[in-house]
Amino acid sequence: MEKIREQFAIYSRKSKFTGKGESIGNQIELCRQYISAHYGSDFAQQAYVYEDEGFSGGNLDRPQFKKMMQEAKQDKFTAIVCYRLDRISRNIGDFANLIEDLNQMHISFISIKEQFDTSSPMGRAMMYIASVFSQLERETIAERIRDNMHELSKSGRWLGGNTPTGYQSEGISTIKEDGKVKKAYQLRLLPEEAKLVRLIYEKFLETGSLTRTETYLIQTGYKTKYNRLFSRFAIKAILTNPVYMIADMEAYQYLKNKKVDLFSDKEEFNGTNGIMAYNRTLQKPGKAHEKKEMDEWIVAIGGHEGLISGAMWVKVQNMLERNKSKNYRKPRSNVALMSGLLYCGACGDYMRPKLSDRLNLDGDQIYSYLCTMKERSRMKCCTMKNPNGNTLDKMVIEEIKKLSVDKEELRIQMDRNKRLLEEGRRESEEDIRRMQEESILLGEEIAGLVASLKKAGGTTAEEYIVAQIEELHQKKEDNAILISEVRLSLINNELSDVEAERIKETLSSFPDTIDSMNVEEKRMAVRSFIKKAVWDGRCVHLYFLNTEEPSGESSK
Repeated sequence: MEKIREQFAIYSRKSKFTGKGESIGNQIELCRQYISAHYGSDFAQQAYVYEDEGFSGGNLDRPQFKKMMQEAKQDKFTAIVCYRLDRISRNIGDFANLIEDLNQMHISFISIKEQFDTSSPMGRAMMYIASVFSQLERETIAERIRDNMHELSKSGRWLGGNTPTGYQSEGISTIKEDGKVKKAYQLRLLPEEAKLVRLIYEKFLETGSLTRTETYLIQTGYKTKYNRLFSRFAIKAILTNPVYMIADMEAYQYLKNKKVDLFSDKEEFNGTNGIMAYNRTLQKPGKAHEKKEMDEWIVAIGGHEGLISGAMWVKVQNMLERNKSKNYRKPRSNVALMSGLLYCGACGDYMRPKLSDRLNLDGDQIYSYLCTMKERSRMKCCTMKNPNGNTLDKMVIEEIKKLSVDKEELRIQMDRNKRLLEEGRRESEEDIRRMQEESILLGEEIAGLVASLKKAGGTTAEEYIVAQIEELHQKKEDNAILISEVRLSLINNELSDVEAERIKETLSSFPDTIDSMNVEEKRMAVRSFIKKAVWDGRCVHLYFLNTEEPSGESSK
């Protein structure tokens, strides 16, 4: 006879709101019906309910799920009921650990769709088997997509994504023997952009420096494909992209030495076409893409014209590798207080501290602040006067001291800033919600295409479906990065009541304690209530605690 459970928990999850089918509400109602039928209506009505909507089943990082597990440790219930196994998790490792944890807490797990109940040994065994098959299905789909990528890689076609500088993507239609029209995409050379790419390679080889190459491009007015000034990162992305490398003997030998997954024979390296490399990045939701080791690349000769000889491309890679080993330098002791907070009033770029080897009359190291755009362009794009750093920092300290004098004004200022923060937080949370909904829709589109891919195996539609999946996946990954950035901004700008009180206390004692602080303590104190400062060549304008207007101004 089955034991009577004293209390139930119902868990439901869905990736997006639909209001039908297996919606959150329907899952909960079905779970209540199950509990009522097997244990009585009182148990069904008294059950705790935990709902996660808009969250994937790929991992257990969900707010209501975490809350449920926390309350499970507090013995609030003796059984968890869900509509279907994958509502809890689609990951066999996570699921196995979960069942083990529940067993240790003497909590049963019931899945009504699969009719599994872990209160019995057979129920636990069947649950593990079902979970294994669920994960196997996902991994089989992923493997099938990779196999299709391998097949398409042999053709060297362009599969979508951001088109590299120097090229544009164009569709090419061909008629097969059966009369059907087959369409594929490949890169077509853009002569003007191609000249710029060659110039970047030549200038880097000439200077041996990303910074000097950047300076040259800024001074001469060259801009990126998206009409922005070149940065070292944009330059490096061009210099390391194998799409530009001409498929010649040097390229073949280099790729073989790097043990890439090469889908072209040596005879096909004709000295004209470019290289097409796939699987170059590791894509993680919410994180920036990581570059994979070259032995994980899938490489073929592309249908496009190459721009840079194999010898030149390889030489550039070797130079970049050597520079990387020299890049780390032990940072000089930084005495500047406004480092990271000061911006140029002329061009809006960040102003960094520039330390000298001289000392002033007080024995302090002399430094100034230098506009990074002025430095990068060698005064071509900005000529902002460098402020004396020692003097500017002292002015900022004096301005902060003034705040501690008028306690009522300080309170008003803090209250106003907190309201602004709360408004900004609500807007950011709405942005996150909107982007999450968009990611869910993209995920469903991808799932639909994967389902179509199963049916389209071996047909001409197969390659287009894979290309669409890749493009949608890239959009989804870009969305995840944006969500992470907004969340990080929320964390950085969050001002709790405790922090607000701490800032008030810091300000009240600021005049008495600032002079006894070391440089790092002073820097942390300044960051407690200054968002940024703007130097206009004569005055420094201070923005306190995320206010939109400058709250203080000091002249020099």
